[in-house]
Amino acid sequence: MSIVSTRPAKSGRYQELWLLFLSYVIILGAWILVYYGVNSAHPDTSLPPNFQWLAGIGGAFLLGCHLIIRRLAPYADPILFPAATVLTGVGLAMIYRIDFQLVARGGSPETGGQLILALVALVLMVATVASLHDHRWLRRFTYSSLIAGLVLLILPLIPGLGVKVYGAQLWINIAGFSYQPAELAKIFLTIFFAGYLVTQRDNLSLAGPKFLGIHFPRLRHSLPIMIAWLTCMAILALERDFGTALLFFGLFVAMLYVATERTSWIVIGGALSALGVYVIVQVMPHIQARFTIWLHALDNDVYNAEFGSYQLVQGWFGMASGGLFGTGLGEGSPANSFAANSDFIIASLGEELGLVGLLGILSLYVVIVTRAMKIGIALRDGFGKLLAAGLGFTIALQCFVVVGGITRVIPLTGLAMPFLAKGGSALLTNFIIIGILLRMSDSARRPYTPASVPLSTISTGELPASLTSDDEPATHSSPEDSLATTTVPQIESEDLP
Repeated sequence: MSIVSTRPAKSGRYQELWLLFLSYVIILGAWILVYYGVNSAHPDTSLPPNFQWLAGIGGAFLLGCHLIIRRLAPYADPILFPAATVLTGVGLAMIYRIDFQLVARGGSPETGGQLILALVALVLMVATVASLHDHRWLRRFTYSSLIAGLVLLILPLIPGLGVKVYGAQLWINIAGFSYQPAELAKIFLTIFFAGYLVTQRDNLSLAGPKFLGIHFPRLRHSLPIMIAWLTCMAILALERDFGTALLFFGLFVAMLYVATERTSWIVIGGALSALGVYVIVQVMPHIQARFTIWLHALDNDVYNAEFGSYQLVQGWFGMASGGLFGTGLGEGSPANSFAANSDFIIASLGEELGLVGLLGILSLYVVIVTRAMKIGIALRDGFGKLLAAGLGFTIALQCFVVVGGITRVIPLTGLAMPFLAKGGSALLTNFIIIGILLRMSDSARRPYTPASVPLSTISTGELPASLTSDDEPATHSSPEDSLATTTVPQIESEDLP
């Protein structure tokens, strides 16, 4: 089949615009339904307070972000931004709904602060697209990213800077603002894993010593990345951050498997995971308590104990009362459980939207992860493929850890559900991830027509090494040059072998 195509490549601008409009309608509808649900005793209730100007500002903000992204990255994926937007909007609607119960009990509303964080997150996403002209530039900072990730992980251990909350020391407090640096560290460590593995993947794929029928990699090639991973795990163990440790471990094993395609890494990862969990449970009472809650959630002494299984069981009861289609937005009692708008927001949504609504939300995460994987497949460089896969696995593993903890598949970990849960650390970081994926998707979907490709080469269907190599093309001095368009017939990325 010929790879020559005169069809113009589709930018996806209008698809993203329509999907953003649909997302915006869903968000406004959820807001109105929450307001009417909690005021069902007053059928003449008008629209929520400040509805017109907040809706106008929100719509203008989303439209502005869309126009800037399409100006800077015209071929960016048209689905990632709307999917992240609707998830964030549904999360805001649920936080707004829980505020009614919190205020009735003497608490303070939290929707305003989360809305401001959402706007800042959108700014960071656009800034990421604007500042990152080519994702391959990040490969230069492979070991710098490792150092930055380790420094971020260490920050909560610094006296006077770190803050301990519920037995875990994960936060830093600067000028009255708190932040969880491990969220940002996951991006730097993903960049390090991608940069190191793209260089050493051949060595890591070579057959080494054989034990119990499994070929293990040679120690001299696997030792550096093992040391880096063990250092991260040791720091997280000191901070008692079981959730982030589980996330980093899963990311480590997943990227190794993607790079080498060797099942031995999965076996090694499973053995190390079992050993690590056993040691952590034995030496850390904080983690041991979570395993007790997981295994004995319905026992009376565990249910009634301080920091026991009460909130977990209440979340189950809430989801059970929601049934298939839910009680309706604003008509349940999600705030009966602790952290209903953060760690347990999935249980809150399950109560008011039911199983159908919850599956719809989880489907949006599946869409984001699959788009990230598709971006990795379409990219022409090995570093980009691994980086896109790593970022996709980061979101997927977070969803698994959170939902698995709430449904008792695994112990509770304390991670935040991406985009949905209250809290700025995860929200800001995940929108930065979306910004990186948007820039990478622009490179993946953009027609690749370098001026150095002769027409005779194109007509025969033979591509030069610079188009098929996993490394950066040597003939281009800048990202713009590597993506330059000429009068040569366009080669679309999906047509490349």
